[in-house]
Amino acid sequence: MNTPFPLPRLNGPALASIYLLAAILPLLLARAQSAAPMDRWEYAAAAMGMIALWGMAVQFVTSGRFEAVSGRLGIDKIMAFHKLAVVWLAVAVLLHPLAYVFPTWLQDPELAWIRMRFYLTDPVYRSGVISLAAFMVMVATSVFRDRLPWPYEAWRAVHLLLGLVAVLCGVHHAWAVGRFSAEGALAWFWNFLAIAVILVVLVLHGWRWWRLHRRPWRLKSITKRADRMWELDIQPDADTPQISYHAGQFVWMTEGTGRLPLFDHPFSIADSPSRDGLSLLIKEAGDFTSQIGNLPEGRVIGIDGPYGEFTLEAHTADAVILIGGGVGFAPILGILRDLVARGDTRPVRLAYAVGQPQNFACLDELRAATGKLDLQLWLFSEDPPVDSDMTHGRLTPARLSEMLNGLTASTTTALICGPGPMVVAVSDMLLEAGMPMRNIIYERFDYAGGARSRQDRARTRRMLGIGATFIVIVTGFAFSM
Repeated sequence: MNTPFPLPRLNGPALASIYLLAAILPLLLARAQSAAPMDRWEYAAAAMGMIALWGMAVQFVTSGRFEAVSGRLGIDKIMAFHKLAVVWLAVAVLLHPLAYVFPTWLQDPELAWIRMRFYLTDPVYRSGVISLAAFMVMVATSVFRDRLPWPYEAWRAVHLLLGLVAVLCGVHHAWAVGRFSAEGALAWFWNFLAIAVILVVLVLHGWRWWRLHRRPWRLKSITKRADRMWELDIQPDADTPQISYHAGQFVWMTEGTGRLPLFDHPFSIADSPSRDGLSLLIKEAGDFTSQIGNLPEGRVIGIDGPYGEFTLEAHTADAVILIGGGVGFAPILGILRDLVARGDTRPVRLAYAVGQPQNFACLDELRAATGKLDLQLWLFSEDPPVDSDMTHGRLTPARLSEMLNGLTASTTTALICGPGPMVVAVSDMLLEAGMPMRNIIYERFDYAGGARSRQDRARTRRMLGIGATFIVIVTGFAFSM
């Protein structure tokens, strides 16, 4: 049987420290080597190029698929860091060639343009230009992904391919024209980096493909739980071990004979670990899920996981608040089912919000849980409700205060999952109600829109410190040579 956390998992400060130390390593190796004297701006350009190349490679392991990296952070923090790191890297990638010609531009702008055209067109620099172009196209297609006429799987394939091209061409560029990278320890470092990226891709898309085929699961049954929402009961084949997980975690699922990891999708487990197999609550909402209700019983399923930190085990609490919106109710349902299965005695407050009453899932089960737990249930519908225990409208600060009545904010943990705007609003309302930020745990099932919670902004400020440190590192390298 798998264990839920088989490897040591690092916290945020530890990961940030490793990230910065690893970024400094190529600069230290460069510092130890001799090179022809350059202008300070050229030293800064070289430093930005080395940090950018290293950072592009690291992005392959900050995507939430390696438990040792993301296990204690949760998918929201990992996604936030992944996106912010891309901004730093884009700046470094663009400034890398510009900084080389900046001293020339100060003295002779026309000569600077000639020099820049030479960098962009001369064959010896071609791999660097390809690396830059691949990275910037990858960033652009990510920013405008929702507007592209591509299925999600096609975008993922292009994203992976462009990332590989950017890193491998970047390594070749460092070998071919790098002042410090042509030979010595730094050249070996780039060799190691290229091999490591290839190994990561082989693990994600080779070894995991092999494991998905060695350990197949089956769709035992599929049940409609609400309008366009289905619950899948998935069981392991006879030779496939059960997975051990905590309620609230998620898995990556793929189906059919191919079961390629490139085509898998993340779904929260709507189940208790006390029951064999897995239950997934999936809404028809995209290219893959639009046909989820048509999957035949007995279909071969690939399961990779579990992942995530959206669990009560990871956050101690004397009382629990569960808030779910739309299909974001799936992990909330899994946690509730586990509380019922374990006979938990803590006070539980559950709010479930949907757009229309027919979107509520598992209502009979929720109502029955009020007789098995110290549970108070709130059902919010934006459209007029159809039952007496439903409330018209959204979760407001006044209604949230009613939910918190009788609970101690400092010893209560709130777990929220749903659309981005809902998560942001509810998180901020809990902070206003006096709940400590560390007790508010959330995950979004979409990242559209620009709304950010106070917790998001605090997290961004901490992450910006890493970017500021990179500026110091580049400056220090330029003035130490």
